[in-house]
Order: sequence, then structure tokens, then C-alpha cells
Amino acid sequence: MRNKTLIIVLTLIVTGLCAYYLFFTYVSRRVQDQAVAYATHNGRLDERQRQHYLDSVWRAPVFGSYTYRDVRASELGLGLDLKGGMHVTLEVSPVEIVRALSGNSKDPALNQALTRAQELQKTNSGTAFTTLFAQQYQQLAPSKPLAHLFANTSNKSRGLDINSSNEQVVAAIDKEVEEAIDRSFDILRTRVDKFGVNQPSIQRVKGTGRLQIELPGVDNPERIRKLLQSQAKLEFWEVWDQQEIGPYLMQLDQALAAKEALANASGTTPAKTASQATGDTTSLAAQLAKRNSATAEKADSAAGAKGGLLSRLFSMPGGMGVNLRDTARMNQVLRSPEARATLPPNLTMLWAAKPVTLDKQEYLRLTPVRKDRNGGAAPLTGEVVSDARQDFDESGRAEVSVSMNPTGSRKWQALTAANIDKQVAIVLDDYVYTDPVVQTEIAGGNTSISGNFSVEEAQDLAQVLKAGKLPAPTRIVEEAIVGPSLGQEAIQQGLYSSLAGLIIIMVFMAAYYGKGGVVADVALGFNIFLVLGILAQFGTALTLPGIAGLVLTFGMAVDANVLIFERIREELAQGLSLKDAINKGYGRAFSAIFDSNVTTLLIAVILGFFGTGPVQGFAITLGIGVLTSFLTSVYLSHLIVEWLTSGKNAASWTFATPLSLNLFKNFNFDIVGKRKPAYLFSASVIVLGFVLMAVQGGPNLGVDFKGGRSYTVNFNQPIVASDVRTALGDDLQGAGIEVKTFGAPNRLRITTSYLAGDESAAADQQVEQAVRKGLAAYAANDPTIVSTSKVGATVADDIKASSVMSLLLSLVGIFVYVLLRFEKWQYSLASVVALLHDVLMVIVAFPIARLFGINYEMDQIFVAAVLTILGFSINDTVVIYDRIREYLKENPTLTFAQVVNPALNTTFSRTIITSTTVLLVVVVLYIFGGETLRSFSFAMIVGVVFGTYSSLFIAAPIILDTSGKQTVGTGEGENAMPSDTPRLSGASV
Repeated sequence: MRNKTLIIVLTLIVTGLCAYYLFFTYVSRRVQDQAVAYATHNGRLDERQRQHYLDSVWRAPVFGSYTYRDVRASELGLGLDLKGGMHVTLEVSPVEIVRALSGNSKDPALNQALTRAQELQKTNSGTAFTTLFAQQYQQLAPSKPLAHLFANTSNKSRGLDINSSNEQVVAAIDKEVEEAIDRSFDILRTRVDKFGVNQPSIQRVKGTGRLQIELPGVDNPERIRKLLQSQAKLEFWEVWDQQEIGPYLMQLDQALAAKEALANASGTTPAKTASQATGDTTSLAAQLAKRNSATAEKADSAAGAKGGLLSRLFSMPGGMGVNLRDTARMNQVLRSPEARATLPPNLTMLWAAKPVTLDKQEYLRLTPVRKDRNGGAAPLTGEVVSDARQDFDESGRAEVSVSMNPTGSRKWQALTAANIDKQVAIVLDDYVYTDPVVQTEIAGGNTSISGNFSVEEAQDLAQVLKAGKLPAPTRIVEEAIVGPSLGQEAIQQGLYSSLAGLIIIMVFMAAYYGKGGVVADVALGFNIFLVLGILAQFGTALTLPGIAGLVLTFGMAVDANVLIFERIREELAQGLSLKDAINKGYGRAFSAIFDSNVTTLLIAVILGFFGTGPVQGFAITLGIGVLTSFLTSVYLSHLIVEWLTSGKNAASWTFATPLSLNLFKNFNFDIVGKRKPAYLFSASVIVLGFVLMAVQGGPNLGVDFKGGRSYTVNFNQPIVASDVRTALGDDLQGAGIEVKTFGAPNRLRITTSYLAGDESAAADQQVEQAVRKGLAAYAANDPTIVSTSKVGATVADDIKASSVMSLLLSLVGIFVYVLLRFEKWQYSLASVVALLHDVLMVIVAFPIARLFGINYEMDQIFVAAVLTILGFSINDTVVIYDRIREYLKENPTLTFAQVVNPALNTTFSRTIITSTTVLLVVVVLYIFGGETLRSFSFAMIVGVVFGTYSSLFIAAPIILDTSGKQTVGTGEGENAMPSDTPRLSGASV
């Protein structure tokens, strides 16, 4: 064996590094066990005490000089699906960036073009927002170049002037948007890092304005949403006093009262008399008159005459505020034509950040903020903040202390000096947190923000202020929340399936190959150790799809040893000595192993590049597994076999057992001769599947591909899914609803397209409330939502596009690689046709299974399964191609038709053994892997069966058909196999 010393040194280095990082995992788990023991009393775990224990040792040494923080940074982490937590995809909105670059232009065409571009983006996610905006603006204002909007003083530094072309303007906007996304990434990473979550992950989604964030272990999703979506636009504004604003409010109230009286006198319906902008104020007044009759008597005197709508809405005792249930109606009033005609243009009413409770009612205050007539910037903004921290006031209430830089200190001093005995509003993201009366001029640039905070809220606010303002608003377009109980169940399922798959493979290899199989088992165990160690080294969390990739690696890792051992057995059958047979077996198998590993690695790279979330976890594990399998199966096992066969017991070494000694011996079947019936069978199944799919209303796509929201709900006893669907029908207003049992008879998964096109937080709440309302009929069964997920329409469109792209690139990559390795286009064409056959077989298996009541969704994990099947199937095909190439080189006088059947027959044992081991593994995964991976393992079972079938009956026969040969390998005809060619007898020993 060549380069033995280098291989030994490399193996020792990699082993040492993996052991080093996995030891940190052991230390971390030990500390977590100690925390559980500390927080468990009378058999019950106190989560707060557990977290308190972990916080107390966060910076304390737990192993030598290493703190718990150091240990957690280096351990093998668990993903959301195994630990619970939250996955969020944020989209940075380019709309505000475009507005800002235009100098907040009021051009109607600009605003309309932005609105149109937003709508078009939902169905054209592959086109840049700026391109869509430019196209729409040119349609709306064909005579106006974009420079008309963007040639201003602030854009001179960006190279824009009145003569800039539309292309130059779009390029400048694109650059600004890209920089804004980068700044958002840095700011959000700072916020996430300070949030205290162990091993958070934040990354940009390639080619989009989106950021993907994973926060394992979090248990307060609403807090996370606020933390991530808060733009942190901090502003300090002057406030109108009551005497100044009172007359304006009185006039507005009188105008609204006169409008009510006119509508009532005319007897017309509110729908005909009230303006759309006011939201039917007459109707609102009628609704409020009965409910607020007592409150109206105590309405704030500053609102003017009693009886008007405004005075009834201002129902907060002792202040200018509105009952929480009436905030939407007040917004309608403030947007009404009467308000625009009456209130001064430099007056803006802003809501308080949190409601207050008075007399058992919740009220939300309104603060009249003084802006300039052109809607300019605030006198002081958050850019001047140099530090922010959570603190306590004199009464022990939580607040946020803010420090400013020198410029901010001077401006703050001037602002407070000009407003002594007046209010100054401190506003964050257009909500008033506090509006204190200035007692004296404040120097030094220090101030405090109060607002009825909890300590947790004050800490979060300090973090976002310190991290800085986001350059543009963000919105959540994809979200998944996994409860810790579901994560623990997933760990058990993943562990059981992994151990079962590993044990089955090891037992099979030992039973089939004897001592050689035991060596393969040692190499496989070491391979698992390397995969886990490398995952820990790179800080990659282990996910449930990652475990699936690991389990699949078990099956695929033995493929190299099967190839090698089959080759060794062939050489021994030819009369070679054990040492020569071993060396020649490893040498002859190398090219097939190399080719098959490269093709699988190609699939893993494409999956990792285009996949997101769970698919990436699968791809990373699979890719690492391919590399480590090559090292352990080809080199490490060779070292072990050489060492074990160099002693006195070498003569007793065999690579067979009584079980396998005569299995597949002298196997000789006319595979190519059966190709036409195989073609007909495949075509019939594919046509049947697509017909069934059309009858069933199309493919059963998951939320990933069609958008929407899904909820996993646990009950305390089994529930009939169809009954729950009926109960949800009215609340979800007839939208698409799917309810099915999910992994256990007392667990359901509810998927709905209700408000799928609305990605706002308000829509999220509305859909969840509708689901909870429908589940209220089962209150006695204790329905508990243990996980949720949301995929916006734009993201779903992107996922579909990336899935198609992944498939096409995989096929193109395989075509090119096979062409380079085998130098004939017929090989590449045949391999791609066979792979397309496998993909179609897997796709049509779903509607066929649906016919028998087996209903699985096609989602991102399904795509991962399809691409993995491509890797598995091309492995088989490449091994056969490699044997054909070998036979043609050794026998240059023979034709392809003469060697194809012998090549298929001599590799038949390897094909069946590898397929059997992989099939056993995916069957175990199907049984024990849990509902999340059920569609994955089902697709893999179908793919392994038909991938093996296509390697034998589709791939090589198509080469024969496309090369112009008439002989089909039946042993007859001018190109038939000569009977005196023993090397090509088709036997496998």
C-alpha cells in the first residue's frame, strides 16, 4: 500500500481533533445534567432554576480553565427539531430604502410603482425588486426618467445626477439595497448574540434579501419576533400641550358630530353617506353609543363638545386615550377627510407602546407629536446613542438608561432647554415609550426610557438600541417553532433509527463477509466518529434530517467495502495469493469507488448550496459522510486488512462465509434481452401515476411549496382528523384545510392556506386565533400546539424554483462528469435518462400510494430524498459502466454488445448487496424515524428499489440502443459473446 505513513499521520490528526471537540460535547452534557439535577424537586423539573444554574456557570470554569461558555461554543449542538426552538426567515424590505433615496418623494407614480412591485414580487421572486419597480415606474410615467426622482443632493456621492440613465439609477439602488441587507445582517447578529441563546445561527439566503435565523431552545416566540422585527428607529420629538391641541380636537369632534346628525336626518344608510376613509363613522357612532354611554359622560374636556364620535372614543379617565378595543376606529377617524382638513399638518398622533389598566379596562394613550410641515426628521435620533443598558428607577421599576455621543449630548441639551415644563416624547418604531415633562435642561447626554417594562422587556430594548437601527424594516416570511417535548421525541426516534440501522448493517456485513465484514464494521464505526467530530469542529448542529443523512451514510459507506471485497473474491477465484488478491482488489475497485463518491458528493454540494434549513442539515451530513467514508473504507480498512493478514493466521483469512460462499455463483442472466419489457413496464407505471395525480387534483404539495401555515397539535387522547377539519371549516372561512394524524393517534397536523398571501404578524395571529377557536370544541381533550410553521407565498415560490434548479443542475453535473470519465455521450445520455426514470418513479409513487390511503406530502425533505436517490442510482450505474470500460480495455476486439451482459452479471452481487443494506436502513428509518421523515424514507424505499432496477434494465441497455448495435446480448448473432472467453463468463464468486 502506497503512502501508508501519510495516511496513518492524517488519520491520527483527524482522530485527535474529533476526539478533542467531542469531549467538549461530553463536558457540556455533564453540566446540563447537573443543572437538571439541581432544578429537580420531588420528580418535577423547575425550568427557571435549571436556567439559573446554567447562567451561574456561564462564565465559570467547568473543565480546567474552560468556562461553560467556551464548552458550549465547541460542542456538537442539536438543531431545532431535536432541541426545540425557533427558525425564522426575515426579509429586508427594499421599499423604505427606495423611498429614502428618492428623498421621500410624494410622486404618485413612485408610490404606485412601489405597490405594484411588491405585488409582483410574490410571483416573480427570481426578479430583483428594483428591476420590477423600474419597469412599473416606466409604465406609469413613460416620459419621466428615474433620475427625475433620484437626482438629489444626498445621491451625488452615489454618482447620480439629472443625466443618469435608468440603468445607472437601478444599479445605484441595487448597491444601496445590498449594503442595507449587509448592515441588517450585522445588526441582527449583534442582537441575536446578546440575546443569550446557545449556539444561535444567522446567515444570508443566497441571491435574496433574506436572512435565516435559528435560535435553539427559545420558549418565547413573541419576544423573538419583537427582537428581530424591531427596526430600532429611536426618535425624540416635541409634544403639543393640551391647550394648543384642544381647539383643533374640538373642531374635529364638531365636524364629526355634524356629519352624524346629517346622516341621521337624511335617513340614509351609513354605507351611502359615510366616506370610505372614515370607515363609516355614522355606523361606528351607533355601535359606540350604547356601549360607551356611561364613559361618554366623563369624556376628556379637551376633546370639545359632548356627543361627537371623537369625544366618545376618548374614554380614558384623566388622559387622552382610547379603550383598547376602539384603537382601530380611532385610526379610521384620524385618517378621515375631516381630520386632514381640521388638524394642523405638523401634528401627528402616535400610540403608546403598551396599554394601561384603569378600572379593570385597558386603554392606549395617544400622544400629539409636533413635526415640521414637510414631515422631516426628528430633532434627535438614535444614531447618537453610544450605549444602552437595563436599569431601575427610584421606585425599583425597570427602565433603559441611554448614553449619547458628544453630538447627541449637545442636541439633547438644546432640545430639553427649549422644552422646560413641556413634554418630550421618546419614540421607538413610531410608538411612544415615554413622554416626560422636562424639569430642567439636561446636559451630559444621559436619559432614561421608562414604559411600564418588565425586566426582560427592558433588557431586550437596551439590546436593540445598542445594536443600532436597522436600515430598513424587516418582516418574517417563514417561521417554524418546535416545542421541547416534540424535540425530545425526535431525539429518541432519531437515536432508535440510527442504532437499528447501524446494528443491521454490522450484522449483515459480518454474516456475509466473515472477518472482512468485521473490518468493514470497524471502519464504519470509525466513520461515524469522524462525521460527528467534524460536525462539532465546524459548529454545525445535528438535525433530524442530519440524522437521516447519517443513517443513509451507514448504508452507503459499506458500498466501497462491498466493491473491494467482491473484487478480492474474484481475484482469489482466479488463483491469486491472498496478499496479491487484496492489493489487486483494492486497486481495481478504486476507480469505481472514486466515481461513485464524486457523484454523491456533487449531489450533496448542490443540496447544500440551494437547500435551506433541514435540507442543508441533511446535505452537510451527507457530504461529510461521503468524504469520511472514502477515507475509512478505502484507506483505513486496507491498513487493517494488511495488518491482520501479515501474521501466521493469514492462511485462515477469507472474505466469505457459508452463507455467501456460493451465493450468486455462476450467475448468468440475459438482463439486456429483457430491456423492452422493462421499458414498457416503466412507461406504464409513470403514465398511471400521472393520470392518478390529475384525478386527485394535482400533487400533494406541502406548505414549503404552496405557502401557508401548519400547526402540530397534541391531544390527551386519539382524535378523528376529519371531525377536527369540520370544526375548523367555519373559522378558517373555507380556505384550504388539511388535517391528518401525525406520528401518533393523539397528534394532528393542521395545514391551511387561509391568509397565505398575507405574511404580516397580524395575519399570523388571526390564523392562529381561528385555529384555536376551532379547537375550542375539543377543550376537554386538552389541545396543545407543540409546533408551528409558516411559509410565505414568495418564499414558497423560491423553494419551488430552487428545487427545480437543484434537480436540473444535478442532472447536468452528472452528465458532464460521466462524459469526462467515460468519454462517450451515450454513457452520459443513458445515465441521465435512467435518473429521470428514477425521479419520475418516485413522484408517481405518491399518487399511487394515495390511492391506497397512504398520504404523504411533497416538501423540501422530499426534494432531498429525490436528489439522494440520484446519488445512489448513479453509484450503481457508474460501477457497471466502470466494469464495462474495464472489459473493453482488456478485450479490445470485443464490442459493447458482447460485454454488457457479462458486466451486468459480474457486478450483480455488488448491486444486490449494496441495495439490500441501504434498503434495510431506510426501512428502519421509515419505521422508527418519526412522522417528520416518513415521506423522506418512503421516497427512499421507492427510489432504492427502482434505482437498482434502472441501473440494470435502463442505463446500460440505452447505451446499446443509442450506439446503433442490433444485438441485444442474447448469446446469438454476429456480435454475440464468444463462449471461450472465461474472464467474461458473467460469474461472480
